[in-house]
Amino acid sequence: MAWGPVNGPHWTGMGMKVMDHSAHHTGTAHDPAAQEAHHHAAHAGGHGGHAPGASWSTAAKATLHCLTGCAIGEILGMVIGTALLWGNVETMALAITLAFLFGYSFTLFAVRRAGLGWKSAIKVALAADTVSIAVMELVDNGIIALTPGAMDAHLSDALFWTALLGGFAVAFVITTPVNKWMIGRGKGHAVVHAYH
Repeated sequence: MAWGPVNGPHWTGMGMKVMDHSAHHTGTAHDPAAQEAHHHAAHAGGHGGHAPGASWSTAAKATLHCLTGCAIGEILGMVIGTALLWGNVETMALAITLAFLFGYSFTLFAVRRAGLGWKSAIKVALAADTVSIAVMELVDNGIIALTPGAMDAHLSDALFWTALLGGFAVAFVITTPVNKWMIGRGKGHAVVHAYH
């Protein structure tokens, strides 16, 4: 029976190669949250070398998920900014901030319910939603900013709601292919797949 290096593979008397994993277990103890995140990231990366669920239906659901959080945050930001008599820039900044906050929170609480720790759940939410929310907010707020009179419209004006809802609709149409592309590469909402 021939033996290899201490931390390398060695051969048994029956010709079977056995890997010595002692090098992996030296030093500091493993971080359970890191192991959990690594396990789920590997799972989310795909089964058999491909990313799961890169269909238009999956992409649309992921986009709708982000859109819901964004819409809640953005509308809340507009209402607060208007109620406090803030200017357009301050109100839009608050609306975008709340859109990201609510968008992330939907994913964060979903993966927390699935048993993931806070640190790992935050990493998953950031990985899953950042690009989707950013594209959505860029498109939506761009449409509002470019619609004549929309920035100065009040919450009671039809123009405000038309521009806002129209912006969300266009953002959905533009963001869905982005999400499909990302999911197909094991990124974006594909990282959440492991928790469903």
